[in-house]
Amino acid sequence: MPTEEKMTVNERRKYLKLMKPRYERAGRAERTHLLDEMEVVTGMHRKSLTRLLHEDSLERRPRRVQRVQSYGLEVERVVIRVWESLEYVCAERLTPALWPTAEHLARFGVLSLTTELEEALQRISRATVERMLRKNRSRRARFPQKGPERANQLTKGIPMGRIAWQTKEPGHCEVDLVHHSGESTAGEYLHTLQLIDVATGWSERVAVLGRSGRAMEAGFHVLLARVPFVIRELHPDNGSEFFNQHLVRFWGEQITGLTLSRSRPYQKNDNRMVEQKNDSLVRQYFGHLRLDTPEHLQAMNALVSRRCGSITICSNRSCISVKKRSSTTRFTACGTKRKRLTNAY
Repeated sequence: MPTEEKMTVNERRKYLKLMKPRYERAGRAERTHLLDEMEVVTGMHRKSLTRLLHEDSLERRPRRVQRVQSYGLEVERVVIRVWESLEYVCAERLTPALWPTAEHLARFGVLSLTTELEEALQRISRATVERMLRKNRSRRARFPQKGPERANQLTKGIPMGRIAWQTKEPGHCEVDLVHHSGESTAGEYLHTLQLIDVATGWSERVAVLGRSGRAMEAGFHVLLARVPFVIRELHPDNGSEFFNQHLVRFWGEQITGLTLSRSRPYQKNDNRMVEQKNDSLVRQYFGHLRLDTPEHLQAMNALVSRRCGSITICSNRSCISVKKRSSTTRFTACGTKRKRLTNAY
């Protein structure tokens, strides 16, 4: 029987416990057949089986004489040093490589080997090496293990959802950031910070270099100076470029009575208006190119400021008039954004 298919000592004892009642009840001829079967299954000698089956208990007896330590601390130190040099391989791979690697390290002065150490490294068993490694694994300094991702604590008290399309009061705005990184997100590059008012459709946008707190604050300063109404609510996504200590403090200082809300994770429709304008008012002009220089920033802001007035004031807009689950959504012409803003007041 192959070694990997042989029963362990505990497995043999458990099997004999199950067979012992049958053996005791059987007659002479049946006991012979049972012993034949047990001899094939366990691989034990017939006399050993009969001796165990006639004992009062099949429990294993504790070792009377404790095993003495065959290898001292010096051998263990060499084994651990070789283990470290081989990048902490398992005992099965380490044992055959112990002596050649130790000899190689001694040649360069990393280890000092004696005749006794050489003989011990050549005859040491895999089980002994495994016991040495098991004892030293817990002492080895490990790299810090990454725990579960911790959610952004600033978003805990901020409600999720969307701004209702029936909103009539100006100042409830969706906000988003469009990346101009091209094919690679490495390094700093430009972003377009865009703000859309849900009630009137008024839109403002500005280009910023990077997503740092200072860059985002400068972008919001520009947007707040351009909008002709009071900002009552800001509704960004869950990105850390919006929800961080610096920007939340800035919003609290610059906008009185501001309400913060956020979209649900992975639900782009919660920011449906600004997501739509990200394509028609940003990607249609700048495409998917990588823009990452101060010259790009200056040119983008010049184009945005020139186009922003005509887009915001003069363009007509269609508004939802009826929206039901059982029927098609209907749109009606509602005039320019300037007209809607005037009617709101």
